[in-house]
Amino acid sequence: MAKGKGVLTKDEVDEIRLRAARAIAPLRPLKKGQTYKWGDLRTQAGRDLPVYYLVYFLLADLLRFPHAGKHEKVAWLISVDFNGNAATIEHRKMGLGVFSSRTPEDEAVAADIVKAVKRGVGAAKPYFNHLAAKAIDGSQLNVRNNCRWLFGRYTYLRDLFKEKTVAIQNEALYDVDEKEIELADARKVKSYALRYSDSEEAKWIGVAAIEAFFSWTEHVCIHLGIFLGKLTTGAEIAEIAEEDWSEKVKIAIDLSADKEMKAVYEELLEIRSQVRNYMAHGAFGKQGEAFHFHSAAGAVPINLIGRSGGISTWVRPSFQESKAIEVMETFITKLWEGERAPAKLHLDDADLPVILTHASDGTYKQIMSSTEEMEEYIKYLSREVDDSANMDW
Repeated sequence: MAKGKGVLTKDEVDEIRLRAARAIAPLRPLKKGQTYKWGDLRTQAGRDLPVYYLVYFLLADLLRFPHAGKHEKVAWLISVDFNGNAATIEHRKMGLGVFSSRTPEDEAVAADIVKAVKRGVGAAKPYFNHLAAKAIDGSQLNVRNNCRWLFGRYTYLRDLFKEKTVAIQNEALYDVDEKEIELADARKVKSYALRYSDSEEAKWIGVAAIEAFFSWTEHVCIHLGIFLGKLTTGAEIAEIAEEDWSEKVKIAIDLSADKEMKAVYEELLEIRSQVRNYMAHGAFGKQGEAFHFHSAAGAVPINLIGRSGGISTWVRPSFQESKAIEVMETFITKLWEGERAPAKLHLDDADLPVILTHASDGTYKQIMSSTEEMEEYIKYLSREVDDSANMDW
């Protein structure tokens, strides 16, 4: 097995090909000159096939079965022979399946075909990883766009936080609920239960909104890096995805050219640091206050800081949820200004995938020149996506 990035040698691929061919036996391509019985009905057994792309990579790509390309409502079709019985494996608009005359005998054959394909998929797993490793180094990739979903989560929590803060009447940590209960002998007694107040619930929602904001920014900044031509291969995206939030922001924004945005960014760095300490590292305190030591001055907090596990008694101003959200809203407004503005139409409004090929061939450079160019591109890509989903070739 090849090492490194998972790309296999030719000899290793040939070895997997032989192993997969043995695994699927007696499934094979059609025999030339043989007469077969055909049908075009979806079998029940065929619904259990593995995911469509693994079936295609196994049969058409690795084992080189003859196959037909696109036609109306069908993406691809592979005709197979199983012990002299013919069937087709087709990726249709309504899903992948095994198709035949669907007699009881055909159903039994279809079930055997599915079992054979599953064995082959299991044997060919290293080959699938090989294909992924080869693809990630290039630009023939689509990048999933979750910007709208992630931003929607943030705005939902932000608005919920604002509603909750407006509704706060009691600033106490707990409220007391009083309930009267009537006993079997008609006596009435009162019970009391403590519950968290709106004030405390607002803090929980506020912290959740802040976390949602940083999740969205990590995602959207990578996509902006693609639109701006700074990320053009899967390997580059995989690398930046492992970096800190700050590095993702720098891919999307030239902080040296925007002093106002840099100031907002630095405020967000402090907020993120405190939220991460508070939520991701055990919630000891907003500044990582895990301990207090005794001194003549009284109890002194010891803060856990940084990745290195350092300690400090220095107290920074603790973030307030309302102030943090104000800073985040400023960041959002400025993010979609200037050269980045056209990308908002694609990422947050149109909710379309990002195509790395268009980052490397100059398409994105052209459409990022104006909102009008972006709008025309969005219309084109939306039609392509719809036609592909409907298999309208």
